[in-house]
Amino acid sequence: MRGLIVRKPWIDFILENIKPWEMRTQDAKKIRGRIALIEQGTGLIVGETNLVDSIPGMSHEELITHTDKHLIEDEQLLKKWNVAWVLENSKRYEQPIRYIHPPGAVIWVKNLKDRLV
Repeated sequence: MRGLIVRKPWIDFILENIKPWEMRTQDAKKIRGRIALIEQGTGLIVGETNLVDSIPGMSHEELITHTDKHLIEDEQLLKKWNVAWVLENSKRYEQPIRYIHPPGAVIWVKNLKDRLV
């Protein structure tokens, strides 16, 4: 399994299932299925979600009309963070899981099962 690194407060919104789009700068391409959610800077896997789609190429105006899905109110941020990763069925773990963070990992932690503490 791989883990997606997400900052607060966005990770909380995802885990509460009120933010179905995680905005990123690159297309997730062929990555689909269940992924772990890692809270940035904590060394903790706090939940999981299902990555079902990646939507690149939306216009700035389209992104603004979908604020209810990504919750980004600062329109300037959408000029850079303009690819929607569509998430479904997010679930927060009752007990977060510790892992060893690899040097240089910023977006993904791959082979997460091999990094559990």
